[in-house]
Amino acid sequence: MQLFDDLEDFGSFDDAVSGDVRDPYAELARRRREGPVQRLDISGMPHEESKPVFMVYRYEEVAEVLRDNKTFSSAIIVSFFGDALGKHVMLGMDEPEHRRHRALVSAAFSQKALARREHELVEQVANQLIDRFADRGRADLVREFTFPYPTQIIAGLLGLPREDYPQFQRWSISLLSITVNRERALAASKALREYFVPILAARREQPCDDLISGLAHAEIDGEKLADEEIFSFLRLLLPAGVETTYRSTGNLLFGLLSNPDQLDAVRSDRSLIPQAIEEAVRWEPPLLVITRVATRDTELAGVTIPAGSTVMPMLGSANRDGERYPDPDRFDIFRPARPHIGFGHGVHVCLGMHLARLEMRVALNLLFDRLPNLRLDPEGKDPHIRGQVFRSPTSLPVLFGA
Repeated sequence: MQLFDDLEDFGSFDDAVSGDVRDPYAELARRRREGPVQRLDISGMPHEESKPVFMVYRYEEVAEVLRDNKTFSSAIIVSFFGDALGKHVMLGMDEPEHRRHRALVSAAFSQKALARREHELVEQVANQLIDRFADRGRADLVREFTFPYPTQIIAGLLGLPREDYPQFQRWSISLLSITVNRERALAASKALREYFVPILAARREQPCDDLISGLAHAEIDGEKLADEEIFSFLRLLLPAGVETTYRSTGNLLFGLLSNPDQLDAVRSDRSLIPQAIEEAVRWEPPLLVITRVATRDTELAGVTIPAGSTVMPMLGSANRDGERYPDPDRFDIFRPARPHIGFGHGVHVCLGMHLARLEMRVALNLLFDRLPNLRLDPEGKDPHIRGQVFRSPTSLPVLFGA
């Protein structure tokens, strides 16, 4: 019951930030046709009220913004989320500080490091979740699988006690609510810090084989990370490692279940799973937009951008740019392979993308292995993907077995 209550709570967050926006792509396509970069004069941005906002819609310009981290700074992330995530959050760092901090944790998220976690953690979590409904013949894969799945994996990587997983998930949801319920997010941020204080102290004294121990003993230029720097990274893992993977896995399953011919193809030939994952992240990235700030007067696609302006690369629009992807609104795992931008781009490309791919691959394999004839429940309540910032299905009612 607790898991259901948490998902209902998360649904209220979804309602606040997304509403029931099923198709933002028609409007994004219209705006992209009008111009790849558009200026909006909006007051009230946190860094400087008088500056305009620039929306970036075409793949070419979105990639340029994300590559050019000197002109388009990530520091604005601290303005938006620093109170909740911490002033040392890596997502808001620019070079060279970002590179030094990222180097300390990137090894833990490399494909090689994650390979040894596949059987001992990722498969174990997936199987335990599937155990709860495998003999029932039906399930809601969002409520019973995709939602709890990444939280338990992140908690396992951190070496947290299993009995703390439900509370960890509640804090994750609360932290994400910074845009709609600031007080609640700040309370979760404080609670997370207090929770991690004794754990970090213990790992400094006696390291274990977990990510917190690695952070506790990592060094930059001969100096260990301060506690607050570690707390900032641990808070970041919640929205970065839980939120986006939960949504990406749901989007992948929805895409396949809604296209039975492609579902059958992947179920029969598991070598197609990697391209199915990439197509799902292109077709429905879990996050449609990110934010940068211009550090100097510049120009993008012929549009003048004054220093201090907010610049918002629209990942969802870039991934459906018809100049790059023919028939871009179609979910097609057989389309010619071409890199997408769903995991970001440039120096801030998603640190956890290998973990996300691993989680999605394991999820598909085990769901196919353990739930024969997996298919959408025709009597389910209109499953669909929604959201104008974050996107994922709110439910995935399925049947399996004979």
